[in-house]
Amino acid sequence: MSGTGRRGATDPAAVGAGPAGHGAAPAGRGAVRTGDGAGPPYGYVDHKEALVNRMRRIEGQARGVEKMITEDRYCIDILTQIAAVNTALEAVAAILLEDHVSHCVRHALESGDEAVAAEKTKELLEAVQRFTRTR
Repeated sequence: MSGTGRRGATDPAAVGAGPAGHGAAPAGRGAVRTGDGAGPPYGYVDHKEALVNRMRRIEGQARGVEKMITEDRYCIDILTQIAAVNTALEAVAAILLEDHVSHCVRHALESGDEAVAAEKTKELLEAVQRFTRTR
């Protein structure tokens, strides 16, 4: 995968600026539509495989924490692994948040539809509030 500067080109989570064309946008979540009913896919589609791989690694880490508890491992070691899982999840969330701004919100603003732009702005603010509340 190639990057656009947000992450190094060799980084497996390197993200692009978005897809070159428009495909059918999934229903729900206020997808921005063009005049023909089609809209751009979500911003993460160009690196979805890398995100899925990250989530699988995180799942493995979480299973490792469960095993540590089952094996009566030292508390601090378990807490260290939990912190690693949280950090990994936060990294995925940051990538998705960045994609949402640079793709979904940008498309909503460019659409010229004030209601859609307002909806995406509200969603963004709510997402940022949820994301920052966890810290």
